[in-house]
Amino acid sequence: MKSPLLLALALSLAATAAPASERYGNPPPLVVSPDLSAPWVLQLRAGPNGASNKVVIAPRVLPRAIRKNKPQALGQAPRRGVEPVQTASVVRPEPQVRQMDPRFLPQTVDYSGPQKPGTIVIDTSSKFLYLVEAGGQARRYGVGVGKEGFVWTGTQKISRKAEWPDWRPPAEMIAGERAKGRVLPVHMAGGEDNPLGARAMYLGSTLYRIHGTNAPWTIGGNVSSGCIRMRNEDVSDLYDRVKIGTTVVVQ
Repeated sequence: MKSPLLLALALSLAATAAPASERYGNPPPLVVSPDLSAPWVLQLRAGPNGASNKVVIAPRVLPRAIRKNKPQALGQAPRRGVEPVQTASVVRPEPQVRQMDPRFLPQTVDYSGPQKPGTIVIDTSSKFLYLVEAGGQARRYGVGVGKEGFVWTGTQKISRKAEWPDWRPPAEMIAGERAKGRVLPVHMAGGEDNPLGARAMYLGSTLYRIHGTNAPWTIGGNVSSGCIRMRNEDVSDLYDRVKIGTTVVVQ
């Protein structure tokens, strides 16, 4: 026969040993370590009313070699021996943009040459164009000039000006490019893709022009078939400062 003391203790334990679903209305979240390989973690069961226990994984910085692994799909149990990988948004590098040498940006410089104010002077060796101003100064711009065999010198006057000019390559240029495997259009309307750029100032009755470009990184080089090439911003600035009849000295 059990003693009254033992009987009372057994009744007390039975009253307090209620199921977990009765002691907790909503099971608290389980906080586990980043190591999810322990078997008990894979056996988490649903709580009351079919609600799943919330699992909070402590953050962990992974070595570079591990970050290269393919991440697990969200909510999937990890494969045996494979650690889940925390992923971040992919940052794609910006495409590299070729820059012009900053020394070819426009600036005001001293000028002691013989040309009078209002004259354009182009130094093909240094790749600079000067618009002579009063007071012994000039506005200097960087330019691209003719390739080897296409550089020329002489004096001309601006005979025509055009905004967003169209382009009609000369027949010899079309033939020369075709021999290299490149096909040039007979005519291209003005616009951002046009190699003459935003503005053009035609020199006398020649085929040469001072014009813009859609390839500003070429400024400062021997790159043209004899024309004087400028950034679109710079040729637009020069265009507004000069008029038809302006003298252009190429040296």
